[in-house]
Amino acid sequence: MNRTKLMALMVAGMLSGSLLHAQETLTLQEAVKFALENKAEAKKAKLDLENSEYQIDEVRAGALPQVNASANVKYNAIIPSMPIDFGGETQYIKMGQPWNSTAGISVNQQIFNQSLFTGLKAAKTTREFYQINSQLTDESLIEKVANAYYDVYTTQLQLETIDNNLENTNKTKSVIEGLVTAGIARQIDLDRIIVNINNLQAQRQIVVNALELKENALKFAIGMPIETDIELPAETFNIKAEMAAATTMDLSGRTEIKVLEKQAELLELNRKSMKAAYYPSLSFGGDLGYQGFGSGIPGSNDFNWFATSGLGLNLSIPIFNGGSTKAKINQATIQIKQLEVDIEDARLGLNLANENAKAQIKNSLLTVDANRRNVQLSRDVLDDTQNNYRNGLATLTELLDAENALATAENNLNTSLLNYKIAEIQLIKANGELKSLVNE
Repeated sequence: MNRTKLMALMVAGMLSGSLLHAQETLTLQEAVKFALENKAEAKKAKLDLENSEYQIDEVRAGALPQVNASANVKYNAIIPSMPIDFGGETQYIKMGQPWNSTAGISVNQQIFNQSLFTGLKAAKTTREFYQINSQLTDESLIEKVANAYYDVYTTQLQLETIDNNLENTNKTKSVIEGLVTAGIARQIDLDRIIVNINNLQAQRQIVVNALELKENALKFAIGMPIETDIELPAETFNIKAEMAAATTMDLSGRTEIKVLEKQAELLELNRKSMKAAYYPSLSFGGDLGYQGFGSGIPGSNDFNWFATSGLGLNLSIPIFNGGSTKAKINQATIQIKQLEVDIEDARLGLNLANENAKAQIKNSLLTVDANRRNVQLSRDVLDDTQNNYRNGLATLTELLDAENALATAENNLNTSLLNYKIAEIQLIKANGELKSLVNE
């Protein structure tokens, strides 16, 4: 094989390997959409919603005619005898035939059953509950994904800060090496800068490991295979200063409140279904069939069939059950009152979360602005200190302090950006607009 073909195969191999490990750029919108389609919670919520339709079908079936068919064949090995008195003389007569069989069909239709009617309403309300609960599950998933997403991004920024610090320190190392070679600087200065580089490299590895763990946590949060490589876009941290002026939220639009209110409807229907035990019930029934008897098996000449049929109404009137129904109704009433307390507590909690989010947004905006100015100032100080060190006007300690000050300022900025984004998510949630993250 000539050298040209060998080189072509090597290049092709490298390209195929790079394609297999190509990173997937993942925006927050894409991460949320992926989670809503693939995460277990979202899938189970959709299955609950689908299952509610079957629950409605099950209850509705009780209001439809119930049709049953039956048949049996019996062989009487010993035919019982009945004693009968004829003029003072007892006669024993066999009652029945060796073979008998029945076959028939019966129909039962509910005409009035208050419990059944209430159950139909409850089934439809259950479907509405699962619809709202599915929305709540989606919102909870969106919040979780957004927090995990920004946590990964913040760690990436920390890694960038360390890389920038390493770059600056390596430049300083090159300068010191030249100064040591020229006899202007001391060897101990070079050793100190090498120790600083080693420390930064160790810190970098710690952050790299943390970043891998957080990326795995994000992939798990959205239901993505762990082996998938992801990369976050650079424009993730957009600041929306107008959110600090957000108006008071409308609690009626919060999914958490809607779920609780729908639960209250279900509990009220449950109480009504218990009250239905006081109502009479009326149903219609009918049957059509055949009875057969004979000394031979069914189908033989010694076996005869006789038609039977009947129609009727069945009325059931509850009179007294020892107060059991009343006790159940009282228990259901207590459950409703307990839920009313939960709803009021939920409203207070949502109001608190809203006010805290708005306060955090305002504080974070101020902190982000201050940290950005501090980062710029630290860069200016580092540039001046580096220039002074080259000209013998600053010590190595001052130079290292300036580098550390810049790294600290950048980390403080990253932390304040993360705090802002977390507060932004909470405020979006408080306004009931988490779904907007899907359509940004």
